Amino acid sequence: MDQNPPMASSPPGARDRTRSAAALVLASIVSVQCGSALATSLFDEVGTAGAVFLRAVFGALALVALTRGAPLRTREWPHRDVLLLAVAVSCVNLFFYAALGRLPLGITVTLEFVGPLGVAIAGSRRPRDVIWVVLAAVGIVLLSDVGGGGVDALGVVLALTAGFFWGAYIVLSDRVGALAPGVGGAAMAALLSTVLVAPLGIAQGGGELLDPAILAAGAAVGVLSTAVPYAFEMEALRRLPRAVFGVLMSLEPAVAAAIGFLALSQGLDPIEVIAIGLVVVASAGALRSAAAPPPHDG
Repeated sequence: MDQNPPMASSPPGARDRTRSAAALVLASIVSVQCGSALATSLFDEVGTAGAVFLRAVFGALALVALTRGAPLRTREWPHRDVLLLAVAVSCVNLFFYAALGRLPLGITVTLEFVGPLGVAIAGSRRPRDVIWVVLAAVGIVLLSDVGGGGVDALGVVLALTAGFFWGAYIVLSDRVGALAPGVGGAAMAALLSTVLVAPLGIAQGGGELLDPAILAAGAAVGVLSTAVPYAFEMEALRRLPRAVFGVLMSLEPAVAAAIGFLALSQGLDPIEVIAIGLVVVASAGALRSAAAPPPHDG
């Protein structure tokens, strides 16, 4: 006689909520990458810093609207971690757009993904997770020297630097979230980041920043890259385990490569595709492992 009871299946309602949450995560990723692709159309007119400034302005305005002005009422603005988070946001976007001006979208996002991957690995307590480090390292090496110098070296450095600040953003977001529960740290950081990037963005963009067509494109970039992902991801996190959310987010480099191909006609060599795949697999494994409970001894 079988002593093991049959496994209970998830109720249909729970499965539907999980599927809809997964769809929100994927929609968020697509939105971010479409925003990045659209931002490249601004580089010739206002420069990469000008594009970052427009994204910051309209993204911050949209976040204030989504959060009903909560960041404007919080008392934690002067706190060091909030200011550091704003610096991290500014640096992520400035270095990412600077890299995007030199590298295809898929390669830029893949290299930038060393940030969340590094944070996940640093928080791991499983020795076997070293495999994710090896896979990611191989992928990054392949992307950094495809064809013996076919990839812009400065672009690689800029993308990896953006990844470093993305990792810092993740760490600081957790601190700010504990500091001001119920208030989106991203919203506070976005507002302060607008002030921080304004001098460089205005200096580079100049009078072109007031062109109606440029403003419309900048507004679209801000909404697609900041507001939509914020809303979708907050809703998805209410329905998904963090491990599943992390695995889905690790698809971002692959989605970026697809958007780069479809929207910007940026093709990839077979080695580049393999390299992006290695980073995706490494990120999925590391993020899932970091979100899972640690193993018990004994």
